[in-house]
Amino acid sequence: MSQTQALKVRLALLCVLAGVVLALVAVVTDHWAVLSPRAEPRRNASCQAAHFGLWRICTRRIDPGDGRDSSCGPIALPAEKNCSYFRHFNPGESSEIFEVTTQKEYSISAAAIAIFSLGFVIAGTICALLSFGKTRDYLLRPAAMFYAFAGLCIFVSVEVTRQSVKRMIDSEDTVWIKYHYSWSFACACAAFVLLFLGGLALLLFSLPRMPQNPWESCMDAEPEH
Repeated sequence: MSQTQALKVRLALLCVLAGVVLALVAVVTDHWAVLSPRAEPRRNASCQAAHFGLWRICTRRIDPGDGRDSSCGPIALPAEKNCSYFRHFNPGESSEIFEVTTQKEYSISAAAIAIFSLGFVIAGTICALLSFGKTRDYLLRPAAMFYAFAGLCIFVSVEVTRQSVKRMIDSEDTVWIKYHYSWSFACACAAFVLLFLGGLALLLFSLPRMPQNPWESCMDAEPEH
């Protein structure tokens, strides 16, 4: 592998590393979406907002907004926080808003796909580390494919979560009327871009040099190591 090609490979791996970190942050945190219910008409009445991730939901009982709309106040306001894992992951916990069958299936699907993504990341990292040995540059290609697959899984998990939130807001079984996606969701989106594009770039940069002239055969090309 030439010095120029090696530099490109390192840059692609750096991009992938950033994607791996963002993917891990997105999977383990619980700020994918923020839900806001309708505030009580009584003055100074408290309301319960929530934010959730792939594994658990956290609720906050806070004061309502300033009266300009019917939604609850910002979830960033100081309030008592109560977090619990989804009941389908931990039967001892309580998370009523996700007990609707459709929401439960969406939640399990998003979490399972995220786990597949982390599995692809681990496999890609193992291949990438082994490729640093002599005559093992070929391991960069399966590593690149694993990283690209990890990015695709993160994208699917993001889309499943997005559909879950939309159906929850539209459902008559919940009190939530407003929502917005938070920083964990943004981390997942950025992880998809970095992992997928970084994986494709790594695959492209790790390929052997193709013949530059019609009379140059593949056997005459420069060796990879």
